[in-house]
Amino acid sequence: MKVPYLDLKAQYETIKADIDGGIAGVIADTAFVRGPYVRDFEAAYAEMYGVKHCIGVANGTDALLVVLKMLGVGPGDEVITAANSWISSSEVITLAGGTPVFVDIEPDYYNLDPNLLEAKITDRTKVIIPVHLYGQPAAITEIMAIANKYGLPVLEDSAQAHFSTLDGRRVGTFGNAATFSFYPGKNLGAYGDAGAVITNDDALAEAVRSFADHGSNPQNKHEHIREGINSRLDGLQAAVLSAKLPHIQEWNKRRAERGARYTELLAGIDDVVTPATRPGATHVFHIYCVRVPRREELRAFLADRGISTGIHYPIA
Repeated sequence: MKVPYLDLKAQYETIKADIDGGIAGVIADTAFVRGPYVRDFEAAYAEMYGVKHCIGVANGTDALLVVLKMLGVGPGDEVITAANSWISSSEVITLAGGTPVFVDIEPDYYNLDPNLLEAKITDRTKVIIPVHLYGQPAAITEIMAIANKYGLPVLEDSAQAHFSTLDGRRVGTFGNAATFSFYPGKNLGAYGDAGAVITNDDALAEAVRSFADHGSNPQNKHEHIREGINSRLDGLQAAVLSAKLPHIQEWNKRRAERGARYTELLAGIDDVVTPATRPGATHVFHIYCVRVPRREELRAFLADRGISTGIHYPIA
C-alpha cells in the first residue's frame, strides 16, 4: 500500500462535477483574468471570513509583497517576522527594500515568541509579520498588544492557516491585513498558483487592488495612479476555489480530528514529540509536524513501507 504525502486527485473526485462545471463556465465565458468568477470568489471568501475586503492576487508571496509596499516599506525600514517560516515571509521584505529582523519561536507551538518580540523593535521597525505556521495560530493577541503599544501595523501571514481560530476569532482578522496562499497543497488550494489579501481597511484594500493590477485605477484600468505589478487572480483558479470553499470548514474539522488521532496513537513514544495545540486555538493541521532525534532513519523506515514524508523546513 502506498500512502502519498498528499492526494489531490482523491479530493478532486469528491467534488468533480463542481470543479469541472466551474472550469467549463470560465472557458465558455472567456473570463480568464479577473472578471465575474474572481469577483464572486472574492465576495464569498470575504463574507465567510467576516471581513470587508478580499483581493485576489497571483500567489501568496505576491500577497505579502503587495501589502508591504502599500504599507510603505522601503529602504532603511525593518520588518519583523518569524525565524522558521518558508522563504516567502522574508524575501518579500527584501524585495520591498526593507531588512528582515527575525524573532525566534515558541518551542511548543513553533510560532513567533511574543516574549522575544519587543526587544527586536527599533525606531526603524515598520511592520510585524507573524506567521500562523502549520495551521496553528500564533500568539496573535499578545503580538497585537505589543504592536499597538508602538503603533506598528501587523500583517498576518495566514498562508497555512485558512479559517483557524484563536479564542473564537479567525486568524487574519486581528491585524491590519492578512495574506493567504491557495497553492494546490494548501487546505484551500487552487489548481495552480493563487493568493489573496483580506482587510477591513478601505484605503489599504483600494491601494492593494490597484498595485496588483499595474497601479491602475480600479474604476479605469487605463488610468495608472501609481506604478504597480501584474499579480492578478485568474478566472480558472477562482472557479476552482469557489467550488472548494463550501467544503473548507468540514475539511479543516476532519484534519483536526485526524491530528488528534495521530497524537493519541503516538502518545507514550519517548522519541516522538507531537505537535501541541495552543489553548483556545483551533489547529487546522495544514501539516502534522513531529520532532524525532533520528529523523533520516525514520524517513527511510517509512519510505520502505510506502509512506511519504516531508521536512518543514530542511534549510533555515
